[in-house]
Amino acid sequence: VALANLLPTEAEVDELDSFCFQTVGHNVVSAYATCCGLPLFRRRFSGEAKQTGMAYSETKGDEVEDLFLLLKAVKKRIPEVQAVSSGAIASDYQRLRVEEVCSRLGLLSLAYMWHQPQAKLLRQMCAAGIQAVLIKVAAIGLDPTKHLGKSLAEMEAHLHSLQRKYDVNVCGEGGEYETLTLDCPLFTQARIKLTETEAVHDSQGGMLKIRRFELERKQGAPPDASAAEVIDVTGDAMGDAPVTV
Repeated sequence: VALANLLPTEAEVDELDSFCFQTVGHNVVSAYATCCGLPLFRRRFSGEAKQTGMAYSETKGDEVEDLFLLLKAVKKRIPEVQAVSSGAIASDYQRLRVEEVCSRLGLLSLAYMWHQPQAKLLRQMCAAGIQAVLIKVAAIGLDPTKHLGKSLAEMEAHLHSLQRKYDVNVCGEGGEYETLTLDCPLFTQARIKLTETEAVHDSQGGMLKIRRFELERKQGAPPDASAAEVIDVTGDAMGDAPVTV
């Protein structure tokens, strides 16, 4: 029905110190509306966690409240929405927060990958044609020079090797890496091609800055696929009307 995403308040910021949400690669996510042919709702947030215990309850100023406001805006615009699907695999911290927000909004939280064996999930993702590339690495055995920009399919064998040697999570659930999806079965209209990137190293590892990218339309995609909306609902907390960008 729709896509929803949180991104940093400052556009030039690549990564927030968020306990719950990935922001690396956020400048590419706007293209997902066109790739999927679905509306994309986005809300800017500062990434501050006020309540960091495992359990969560409504807390003013916490980043989870930005997720609440984002999904509330989606439900207001598309009343028939009944559920939220997230990619939680092993983090109770993340899963419980999504569930708490969904409970307040009368939505069902769907976590199809929850507690699935990570080796099995990685294999299934590669077999399904998901082209997701590493855009952040922060683990022993993951070299920013060698591995940033590599797809999960290209990294699968190496990730299993690191799991055997160092007990890393092959799906990155321990923060070992983060990815950006460039193509997948949900992208029925177009795929993303990165045309200019920059690897940035730091003491923890490194990240891939996406300087330029382009869309490649898929065969058979309708010519008006680019009309999919990207809707900024950042002002909805104050009652402002959503802005289509």
